[in-house]
Amino acid sequence: MILAGDVGGTKVHLALYNFEGGRLRWLRDQKYPAADYSSLDVIVKEFLGRDSDREHEIVAACFGCPGPVRDGRLKLTNLPWTLDARELAKSLDIEHIFLINDLEANGYGIPELTPTSISTLQAGDAGATGHRGLIAAGTGLGEALLIWDGKTRHTPVASEGGHCDFAARTDQEVALLEYLRRTLKGRVSFERVVSGLGLRNVYSFLKDEVKMEEPAWLRERLETEDPNAVIGSCAEDGSSELCHQTMHLFAGAYGAEAGNIALKILATGGMYLGGGIAPKILKTLRGGAFLQAFVDKGRLRPLLETIPVRVILDDTCALLGAAAFAEARASELSGHSERAASLSL
Repeated sequence: MILAGDVGGTKVHLALYNFEGGRLRWLRDQKYPAADYSSLDVIVKEFLGRDSDREHEIVAACFGCPGPVRDGRLKLTNLPWTLDARELAKSLDIEHIFLINDLEANGYGIPELTPTSISTLQAGDAGATGHRGLIAAGTGLGEALLIWDGKTRHTPVASEGGHCDFAARTDQEVALLEYLRRTLKGRVSFERVVSGLGLRNVYSFLKDEVKMEEPAWLRERLETEDPNAVIGSCAEDGSSELCHQTMHLFAGAYGAEAGNIALKILATGGMYLGGGIAPKILKTLRGGAFLQAFVDKGRLRPLLETIPVRVILDDTCALLGAAAFAEARASELSGHSERAASLSL
């Protein structure tokens, strides 16, 4: 079996897989609220406790984590945890444990997805090959580069591009930038606009600075429910102009940064949107603001119009990628491939 983990800023998603006919086969998974636990290994031990008699069958594990991994170690961006692959291997008694960036894990997961797990925003030149880009707005903003080997495979390269400076393009975005510089007392990254936290920042800007009306019913819902879910759903169903404008501004910034990545890597093979937000706001993403900003690159507009843009709908993409990475690296180290072995069964 392969143990895979998607470690986010708010939750930890764990899953067990094996292989069948060369493809990953899901066994079981569970999500845990990260803030309720003192460490990752405590969560993993609780998850594996249900299968303690099978723990020895886990041949490898991989965890996709937010933040830069260096020499098998990282300090999480949005959690007070420091992870070390060697310490986890000892604590969990699993020989092969790997830590990779969460967007890197998503990148490895894309080839494992089925066609129904992807929604197309812009068809572009669907037959084109080349590098790809990946951007994912969730708790934070993740970005990765998917480097084409010229033959059959894309290799994910981790990035912390979400922390680059926010580039305002319109008068409204300039006003947003100035508002955030005041409220944050310093520089403003793209993550401060294009993320779950960013949604609330944009909403506050339109309410407090632009003075858009916040109805009492909306204020009450924001106080009692998940604010991001409320803003997104009220924008999608048209029940709140404030929420609609919030998502419109958010989508424009999202599209602009996706276009920036596409230019930097020359992503002729396509741009992918991952993370938890995009699948929930497909109506907004198809509403025009995202793609208008994506292709609005001056003389390079014709190039951007040929680049396919796709949304990853499967929230287990990072888990699939972590599992695929764990098996591939463990097979390199051990000389035995679980995936290859399943083809002969």
